[in-house]
Amino acid sequence: MFIDSAKFSVSSGKGGQGCASFRREKFIVQGGPDGGDGGKGGDVYFLVDNNTDTLSFYKGRRVFKSDKGKPGLGRQKTGKSGEPLVLIVPPGTQVIDDDTDEVLFDLLENGEKILFLEGGKGGLGNVHFKNSRNQRPTYFQPGLPGITKNIRLELKLIADVGLVGYPNVGKSTLISVTSNATPEIANYEFTTLTPKLGVVSVGDYNSFVMADIPGIIDGASDGKGLGLEFLRHIERTKTLLFVIDVANYRTMIDQYNVLKEELVKFSDELSKRNFAIVLSKIDGYYGEDLAKDVEDFMKAINLEKSDKNEFKFDDNLPYFVQDLVYSKFDDSKPYFVLPISSLNKTNISSLKYALYGMLGK
Repeated sequence: MFIDSAKFSVSSGKGGQGCASFRREKFIVQGGPDGGDGGKGGDVYFLVDNNTDTLSFYKGRRVFKSDKGKPGLGRQKTGKSGEPLVLIVPPGTQVIDDDTDEVLFDLLENGEKILFLEGGKGGLGNVHFKNSRNQRPTYFQPGLPGITKNIRLELKLIADVGLVGYPNVGKSTLISVTSNATPEIANYEFTTLTPKLGVVSVGDYNSFVMADIPGIIDGASDGKGLGLEFLRHIERTKTLLFVIDVANYRTMIDQYNVLKEELVKFSDELSKRNFAIVLSKIDGYYGEDLAKDVEDFMKAINLEKSDKNEFKFDDNLPYFVQDLVYSKFDDSKPYFVLPISSLNKTNISSLKYALYGMLGK
C-alpha cells in the first residue's frame, strides 16, 4: 500500500537513575559509597533507505519510544544505555514539527543518518556526593527525561520530470513507453491512484527519472479529484511536462489553462517551474485538421513555430510534427510543444532527447 504521509509522537529514552550503594566486603574495614551512574536513554535517529518507497510502516501507529537507560549498580557500575530507535524512511521524506509546521529535516540522500532526539542523561550515583563532611551520602540523581515531539512525515518523490494533466489523457501510457515503469492502464478516469516513478534511458549511459501523478481536474484546489493531493510529489522535480489530449472533448487551450490555474492555487513556486508540453493521442484525433488545431493552440499561448529544430526526430513522421515544434528556453514559456502518440510511439524518441536537453539547460 502506498502511504505518503504519517503523523505520530516520538520520544527519546529516559535516563536511568543513579544508585545509592555502599561497599561492604569481608575483612575490608574502610567501606564507603560506591553507587554507579544510570545509563543514558536511547537516542532517536532517522535513516534514509532507498529500498523503501512508502511510509506504510507508520500507518496506524501513534507513538514511538526509544528504550530507557538502566539504573546504576553497586561497585560503581554504570547502567546499560537504552537501545536507540532508528526510524527508516524513503528518500524525499520531510520531517515536519506538527505543532509549528516547521520543516525539521529534508531527507534526500540514501544512507543518510540524522540524530533527531537525544536520550536523557543518566543520573549520578551516590559515589559522586561523598566528601569530608558527608561520608555516607544516601542521595542519588534520577535520570533526565527524554524529549517528546509530535511530528509529521511527508514523502515527496524525487524526480527530474513530473507529468501533469487531466485524468485519462495518456500519462500512464506515456511513462510506460518511455521508462521502465509498469502502471495500470485502462480506458477510464483516475486509473492512476498513486504516484509512479520510472527511469527514462537516453542512449546507453544517460537517463532521468519521470514521475506520474493522478490526474488533475477543474476544482482540484477545492477538494475535487485526486491530483492536488499528490502534487507535492512533483514539488521536487526540475521540470514539468504538461500532457494535453488532442482527442479529448475539452479543447487543448481549456486543458492548459485549467492545469496552470490549479498549479498556481497549489503553489506559486511550482507554477513557475520550467515546463514543456506534449500533445498526446494524435493517433486518436477525430477533427478535420490537426496541424491547424495545434498551430491555433500555440498561437493561443503566444508561441511561434521554431525556425530550427534542435532535436533528433523519428523518421517518417507526419509533416506537422516536424513543422510545429516550438523550441526556445524561456522561463515564462514552455520549452517545447510536441505532438506525440504513445500507442504508435510517434515522436517518443524525440521527446526523450528533448526532455534530456531541457534538463541539461
